[in-house]
Amino acid sequence: MHDVAALAGVSIKTVSRVVNGEKGVSPNVVERVQRATEKLQYRHNLAASNLRSGQRTKSVALLVQDLSNDYSALLLRAVDDVMREHGVIVFSASLDEEAEREQQLVTKFIERRVDGLLLMPATPSQAYLQSEMAAGFAVVVVDRVPRDLSADYVVVDNVDGARKATAHLIAHGHRRIAMICDDLSIPTARERRDGYLDMLCASGIAIDDSLILVARTEQAATATVLELFSSSDPPTALFTARNTITVGAVAALKALELQFSVALVGFDDIPMANLLNPGITTVVQDVNQIGTLVAKLLLARLDGSLDQHRGIILQTALSPRGSGEIRKE
Repeated sequence: MHDVAALAGVSIKTVSRVVNGEKGVSPNVVERVQRATEKLQYRHNLAASNLRSGQRTKSVALLVQDLSNDYSALLLRAVDDVMREHGVIVFSASLDEEAEREQQLVTKFIERRVDGLLLMPATPSQAYLQSEMAAGFAVVVVDRVPRDLSADYVVVDNVDGARKATAHLIAHGHRRIAMICDDLSIPTARERRDGYLDMLCASGIAIDDSLILVARTEQAATATVLELFSSSDPPTALFTARNTITVGAVAALKALELQFSVALVGFDDIPMANLLNPGITTVVQDVNQIGTLVAKLLLARLDGSLDQHRGIILQTALSPRGSGEIRKE
């Protein structure tokens, strides 16, 4: 701020008023300060301002990829249950895998003086949070390992979970197993793809790139499965690596009347998985445990913990319900 003030020819107080959006500063002065901040690449440290105010707001933000997704909804509920016991309210928003939206929302929530942040990152690097954390702002990352940032995090072993799903299908006689996953720019999608490939290789099954497909939505998954089974050499089993993909795949198999002849294992549970016919076999994450852990890690930081940052990796479990136990004909 000293450098910006010197370059703009104004006082430090004037710089502070401009970057905080206060009224009463002439447009000419505002323009000079803004030019100086751009030239010096100055970014106002919002977290430091919050700390200087000497007040806590008893509020935190939870940023996930899609609040309508069952995983995100369950995570929010688990976090809210813990925070409620401590008199803390939880704000939440969807990122939709948009890196720019993530940074904008983080800035807006800090401006609104939330005490801490739970983040499911959409950005390839979270280095932009370093200055805020250095100033005392609490951040915990969930679902994905933080990149270029030392922070507490809780994830599941996606590679091992995908291995379990693929091994289960192989154990029931399948060799031509298609995988439908999310966009491979997303770390969890890559990890699940890697686990699938690892298990195929370990079992001596040749990799067929035509059986590795991407679908971002339930509707896209349905279309992908319909196209798969219109080919002359369709798979005998499916590994659907996200809950929305599983729903779309199940709809396609039912439309084709293949639900009792094509095996399927999904990653993440889906509503009423045990009530369908056949029941849907899934690799299950304990979302309640994940939400409880990240909430407690954040509360510890808000209480002043200076312990070394923790990375917690949880294991998944395979829940057989019928669809994954269909044997190759």
